Amino acid sequence: MRKIYIVFILVFGIIIVLDSSLEVKYPFSNTNSSEEIPIQQAGFMPSFESQNIELEEDIFSQVKPDTLSWKLLGIIKYIKKPDKDYPDGVMFPIINSDLKTKNKKKIVMSGFIIPIDNVSYALSKNVFASCFFCGQAGPETIMGIKFKGPTPKLKTDQYVTMEGTFRYNDNDVNDWIYHIENAVIVKGGKK
Repeated sequence: MRKIYIVFILVFGIIIVLDSSLEVKYPFSNTNSSEEIPIQQAGFMPSFESQNIELEEDIFSQVKPDTLSWKLLGIIKYIKKPDKDYPDGVMFPIINSDLKTKNKKKIVMSGFIIPIDNVSYALSKNVFASCFFCGQAGPETIMGIKFKGPTPKLKTDQYVTMEGTFRYNDNDVNDWIYHIENAVIVKGGKK
């Protein structure tokens, strides 16, 4: 048994020595290189050029990129101020200037659906297990949702992209900091 361990250690040592003596060049490791990195296509995927497939611009115009990001929503500070319900004071958000310019404007935002009660939902940066309500994140990682029309049936942690009007709240401590109003699900609504 001892001989097997010795052989194993020797083989493992030889592999380590050989591995450390080889110089491997990764295509992404040298950012100063002016060479173009070749893109390899999977062998089972047909190429558009070989089949002369023309893609219509309509396909790409249907999916809109997010106009807000959770990173931007996370750039927030708080200041302690007195409140009628909290005489010792409470932390009020100070909204950054970039978000103030987007107030009451149409936005697109993606996130996870979190149920609030039987009839309302919130959009979250994180899944339910690590969302604001579980103490794993701050109030800036969640947005209140007010749907345009009837509220659809959604599932917890369903990832959706929504289009609607952005609104921030910096004076009511009993309300969300961020809202998406007149919300319409543009991607991921059916599951």
